[in-house]
Amino acid sequence: MKTIIIGAVAAGAKAAMKLKRLLPESEITIYTQDTHVSYSSCGLPYFIKGDFDDFNYLLVKSPEEFEKDGIKVFLKHRVDKIQPQYNKVLVSDLDGKTSFLDTYDNLIIATGARPYIPHIANMNLKNVFVLRRIEDGINVKDAVKRSKRAVIIGSGYIGMELLEAIASNDVHVDIIEKMPNIMPNMDEDVSNLIKEELESIAQGRFEFHTGENVIEFRGDCDSVKQVVTENGKIIDTDMIVIAAGVVPNVEIAKDAGIKIGVTGAIQVDKFMRTNIKNIYACGDCAEKTMMITETPVYIPLGSYASKEGRCAAINASGQVDGFYGILGSTVTRCFDLTISMTGLTTKKALEIGKNPVSTVITKSDRVGYMPEVDNITLKLIADKSSGQLLGAQAVGSKYADKKINSLTSALTAKMTVSEFLNNDNTYSPPYSTTVDLLYNAALKLKDQIE
Repeated sequence: MKTIIIGAVAAGAKAAMKLKRLLPESEITIYTQDTHVSYSSCGLPYFIKGDFDDFNYLLVKSPEEFEKDGIKVFLKHRVDKIQPQYNKVLVSDLDGKTSFLDTYDNLIIATGARPYIPHIANMNLKNVFVLRRIEDGINVKDAVKRSKRAVIIGSGYIGMELLEAIASNDVHVDIIEKMPNIMPNMDEDVSNLIKEELESIAQGRFEFHTGENVIEFRGDCDSVKQVVTENGKIIDTDMIVIAAGVVPNVEIAKDAGIKIGVTGAIQVDKFMRTNIKNIYACGDCAEKTMMITETPVYIPLGSYASKEGRCAAINASGQVDGFYGILGSTVTRCFDLTISMTGLTTKKALEIGKNPVSTVITKSDRVGYMPEVDNITLKLIADKSSGQLLGAQAVGSKYADKKINSLTSALTAKMTVSEFLNNDNTYSPPYSTTVDLLYNAALKLKDQIE
């Protein structure tokens, strides 16, 4: 059996390695436009910051290691067309500038996503970057060393991580967000808290500009010098990083007759199968299912890509395995502030017709007499009609994501608030308060529901 895999960062690399373990005698070929395979793009902001200086730490497995395991890797090779009726793909060698056809028994599409580029005048100026590949990280890191001022467009997870990375290198950062609040995927009250917490430690190192839509870059000698917003604000800068989200790479799939879902990503079932026999899709190019609502969503994360790549490989091998959905569980850090969430926000719950109630509680992460004690603010959300837990957002100390992780199992099990109150959480002064923050929030939420 021969399997061709298109793409090899998280999902594609995982699929290749898992499939080879399941079927050691099978032929596996990876085609990727990239210059590297199997790397952690999530680590790029920390490379830019200087937590480590060798980008090779981000590489999980080299092409040579894949080859040693019997997996053929073709770097700088772009799959231009899929021909499902013939079980063939048309491939271009980007270095040799030649094209050829290759055949498959199974095809796994792991083409990932690309940065979303807003419509802005003079995008071609120098020192305008995105952050997706290893080369992007190297280029941004080099630009930071030469800069005194930087602009980040977008204040999602990557934008916030880049804020820490760039500002920590004595570069003033202006973050421009077109939405009214930073971290717009979170509820407004939580976003406001994040902004207040960060502004309290800014000390002139960075500034947020919300509700501002960038329309133009200005520069001289082909290098960017200013950013202009729709409201007429002009911000001086030496470099720009666009972190306005990503879009799935689905063009070759769509051209082949593979169904694209309502989110714009490739529609797959729980076995990662597309609508065409023997073709699977996984990772950032594939649509997900929100477990709470059982509806399609597009939330591209490396953790999902790895799980989906594994699932696609198992099913392509002839065995059966299912990937049953996601909760949108995330965590990031900006300076010493941990930001984490899972499930639905109040806004999302209202959009799908739920009747959400919520509570917000701030409490210390450990017993008050312990050294370096800090606060966590937790927003817990449930459906008033059914009592079912819907989601949570947490901001504060490095223990904030532990509270969210505790809730992910409850959301997966579709527990009610009353059922969650039966959880037996651990306690010790270095780790939590006697009455856990989660328990306090659930009690308060139960009162609202009843």
